[in-house]
Amino acid sequence: MQVHDPAGEFLRVAEHYRQMSDAEIQILARQRSELTDLAQQALAMEMSNRGLKPEPKEPPAPPVHEAPPHPSAPEDSDYKEERELVELCTVWSLRDALQVQRLLDVAGIPFYMGPEKATGVDQVTSSFPNGVSVRIMRVGIPWAGPAMRDYEPQDEPPRTHVEEGDAAPVRCPKCHSEEVIFEQLVNSEDDSSELSNGDSEPPNRNSVQSQNRFEWTCDSCGFHWQDDGLAKEE
Repeated sequence: MQVHDPAGEFLRVAEHYRQMSDAEIQILARQRSELTDLAQQALAMEMSNRGLKPEPKEPPAPPVHEAPPHPSAPEDSDYKEERELVELCTVWSLRDALQVQRLLDVAGIPFYMGPEKATGVDQVTSSFPNGVSVRIMRVGIPWAGPAMRDYEPQDEPPRTHVEEGDAAPVRCPKCHSEEVIFEQLVNSEDDSSELSNGDSEPPNRNSVQSQNRFEWTCDSCGFHWQDDGLAKEE
């Protein structure tokens, strides 16, 4: 059967397997050869997340004087790039983490929080005040943007004073991701500014006068905003 939306089908099947018990997953693993390629990949990912191993089967005895066949490459090698984890955002409090979890669960997007790769907020052992990274599989990026448009963080990350000449990382004020795109510099007073709109690289924000406004777009959640390019202390 031809699947017209393989990424969407993979996410749907992965979420279905996520809700199954360990016993049901093991039974399904014994019937792996009857599943589609996408279903086999989703099953392998779920078994890996749970630390489950397929129940061994008795291999047929090789004929006398014949060496056993060389083991083949893992079946999921073709999906390695799609399953690569990419950062979606950073959360700085438990309530923000719960909000992200709810949005991603509704969208059916599996996620992993912190270096421990927790699949739920209750499994996170990292410290939220230090920032906890939320990552998803690359295949889920097209669905993550619309889901995260409803994200309203309640806790801002700690801010530090930026000395003159220091380069401060630009973060999205909505999801705090550093995947930020500089769009243009808006000069509200001096049209003869040597900095023109549409520069491919953002200028040094500390060297521009306050009347200039920087326009940014977050590549993670799609949020668009302007700022004056100056780091402020809380």
